[in-house]
Amino acid sequence: MAEEIKVHGAQERPDYTEELIALLRSRRPIAELRQEMEDYHDGDLADLLEQLSGADRRRMYRILGLERTSDVFAYLEDVGTYIEELDAEMAADVIEGMDADDAVDVLDELDEDKRRELLELMDPDAAEDIQLIDSYEDEQIGSRMTTNYVAVSRECTIREAMKSLVRQAADNDNIATIYTLDEDGIFYGAIDLKDLIIARTDVVLEDLIVTSYPFVYATQSIDSCIEELKDYSEDSIPVLDADNRLLGVITAQDIVEVVDEEMGEDYARLAGLTAEEDLNEPLGQSMRKRIPWLVILLFLGLGVSTVVGMFETVVSSLTLIVCFQSLILSMAGNVGTQSLAVTIRVLMDEELSGKQSFSLVMKELRVGLCNGTVLGAISTGLIGLYIWLLKGNPASAAFATSGCIGLAMVLAMTVSSLTGTLIPMLFKKIKVDPAVASGPLITTFNDLVAVVAYYGLAWVFLISVMN
Repeated sequence: MAEEIKVHGAQERPDYTEELIALLRSRRPIAELRQEMEDYHDGDLADLLEQLSGADRRRMYRILGLERTSDVFAYLEDVGTYIEELDAEMAADVIEGMDADDAVDVLDELDEDKRRELLELMDPDAAEDIQLIDSYEDEQIGSRMTTNYVAVSRECTIREAMKSLVRQAADNDNIATIYTLDEDGIFYGAIDLKDLIIARTDVVLEDLIVTSYPFVYATQSIDSCIEELKDYSEDSIPVLDADNRLLGVITAQDIVEVVDEEMGEDYARLAGLTAEEDLNEPLGQSMRKRIPWLVILLFLGLGVSTVVGMFETVVSSLTLIVCFQSLILSMAGNVGTQSLAVTIRVLMDEELSGKQSFSLVMKELRVGLCNGTVLGAISTGLIGLYIWLLKGNPASAAFATSGCIGLAMVLAMTVSSLTGTLIPMLFKKIKVDPAVASGPLITTFNDLVAVVAYYGLAWVFLISVMN
């Protein structure tokens, strides 16, 4: 019965590759094949292209036609490889048919000479859109916008606006929101497509326009406006220049891609990397991304080792406590990383007031203290029994040692929670990405605190007080 539920309850997504390969290699007329392939999604056709030989791909391009090939290429990984297979004229036409932001991504994969050649072969308007987007830095939101949008004058009648929409929809498919401009071409507001469709012809267009519609400036950094874009949950957000003229839009898909990239970059920084890596990256490039933080952490690690050396007397007198050093260090590192992850997540989601920042610090401090107390008590009991029963030490010495270990754990975990919260908040305050306060940095700092707490308490209580 369980097997039946598993089989019938979980529907797998169909794989159309075999169907498409059989269709492609059939001897049916190209027009008929093109009609058949209209039933398949562009993403499935892109998956097919990646599995075909060069000859089969060229046949596929003839079947799809230029417009559909452009749509399919937007779904390809490493699309520059496929562009190189085309002659210059066809490559220029394919890129020209793509959204300008996708075209920029494709051209970025080509060498400078090839890029210049293709731009010269394109329609001047398409080349101008591409160069506009490419003129912005990668960190600016203008580099992620598309010029695929519909705009009408606020002076239009309902009938004129509909005619303009139909005319522009032939080249622009982002029509869910129609943007309006004033007589000087300045962004004025937005109209929902549904409202325009159902409006009677005697309605004034002004009544449909939302003049408080959100927008961003092309030169804004992605980090500064990504949360704002997520909060509005619109199909698209207009992107303006310094004079409030409409340059392009950021679509919901663009926002998803930007958020995904930002999370990937933050994850890379938390791992102590300077940038993300991929599977095909050369050895030297991967080393260059990893080595800067590793060098810094090497010197920090040497600092921790030096501090341990300062407690040589403790180590030589109480060799047993060295066995439990890794326990204190690992628990401090774990707690610090947890607080770091929570703090960075909060800082990414919202701007904190002074009172909220203080509340976050106190909350993490309390969590660290309470967790440290619970785990310290458990450690005191278990380690005390281990030293007493298995190591054969007197009960008083055994539980004095385990009590010192438990107290060190409480102190280390409390301080680690505090540093895991304060360091990213400090980075945020000085306008540095909090993710730069990476896991390795927090862990190394907490190792230093844990070592001082652990051996310091052992020296004070076990040697100086209890001899």
